[in-house]
Amino acid sequence: MTRPVFRFAPSPNGDLHLGHAFSALTDFRAANAAGGRFLLRMEDIDTTRCRPEFEAGILADLAWLGLRWETPVRRQSEHFADYAAALARLTDIGLVYPAFLSRGAIKARVEAAEADGRAWPRDPDGAPLDPGDDRDLDAAEAERRIAAGAPFAWRLRMAKACAAAGDGLAWQEEGEGPGGETGRVAAEPERWGDVILARRDTPTSYHLAVVVDDALQGVTHVVRGRDLFHATSVHRLLQRLLGLPEPVYRHHRLILDGSGRKLSKSLRDTSLAALRASGATPADICRMVGLEPEAEPNRTGSVSRTERRR
Repeated sequence: MTRPVFRFAPSPNGDLHLGHAFSALTDFRAANAAGGRFLLRMEDIDTTRCRPEFEAGILADLAWLGLRWETPVRRQSEHFADYAAALARLTDIGLVYPAFLSRGAIKARVEAAEADGRAWPRDPDGAPLDPGDDRDLDAAEAERRIAAGAPFAWRLRMAKACAAAGDGLAWQEEGEGPGGETGRVAAEPERWGDVILARRDTPTSYHLAVVVDDALQGVTHVVRGRDLFHATSVHRLLQRLLGLPEPVYRHHRLILDGSGRKLSKSLRDTSLAALRASGATPADICRMVGLEPEAEPNRTGSVSRTERRR
């Protein structure tokens, strides 16, 4: 019988915080409970923000927490050709187009519409949807702009993609969505509009890379935060379009700060490295995120007397 495969996939663009610790520990423990394999993947497609020192810090933090993973670690920056091949497949069947409208231009359109009292459609994360100006742009004109060096993004023709995917698109949820969703959950990728799959200077996006990686690594169980629950709709759509297997999903609760805000690397929330430097132990971290500390083996691989007495 094939062993289930789990993975933890952080981005090395900052230090890990308590939210990452909870996710990694939850994932690792789920893999152990299922007798499965545990993989580590570095989602480093943003080569300007992801740095080797952050990856080294992640490896040190996870090892300190007691996690063990298979090697080699997959780094997305080393596999751009895999994502380009997937993008080419979608392009060949007419589901991708180059969009030239910049973020600034979209923002200006949204602000003008809302100032005029008109609501602008937004995705589940609250970001305004692209208006789709370039969806039907003449192919020759698009090629001319690309050749001239105009910035652009490759977007998915969402309506056409949903039609191509057919009915019954859903996923198996073993955790719980923000609205209590569990069991078989119907996917609603259309809520995301024409999502970006790649950019001129980056041959992939998170959405495309994650489904390609999960398939290539044989991932059967995806354990991640509830903030990615709605994104699963896009991932299931891409999996069906590309003929990729469907993993089981488990979205877990998020670790919030005192104001109810999700922890973030960009906002410099307390890092695991800082907590470790202040004297915190892995058991302390478990308690901080609401997990029961597990017995730790000593150097001989047996449980210490101290742990047995607890």
